[in-house]
Amino acid sequence: MIKPRIYTTSFASVYTHYVAKAEKNGASKKEIDEIIRWLTGYSQKQLDEHLKKGTDFETFFSEASDPNPKRKLITGVVCGVRVEDIKENIMREIRYLDKLIDELAKGKSLKKIFPKD
Repeated sequence: MIKPRIYTTSFASVYTHYVAKAEKNGASKKEIDEIIRWLTGYSQKQLDEHLKKGTDFETFFSEASDPNPKRKLITGVVCGVRVEDIKENIMREIRYLDKLIDELAKGKSLKKIFPKD
């Protein structure tokens, strides 16, 4: 199986687009970081290290040692695909993040974005 190009793309290169999208719509880098930390379980220091190293998406998500179990409650459509229907683990993790970033960019607060029990 050929891996999707996003898997080998530097997380840091896309992170800048996440931040720009958020800031364009009145959100902040701090909120983007909070979403990423909530989703992956990384500390801010760990996140900063991955950004500095240029870690690719596949490694970034596969090395997340404490992903939030509530992430599996994220539902909806990203890029025309239902997040909850994605079978491949890494792609599903990427789309979870995309969905949360999209919701933030639409003006929703973090409290409303994060899934409840």
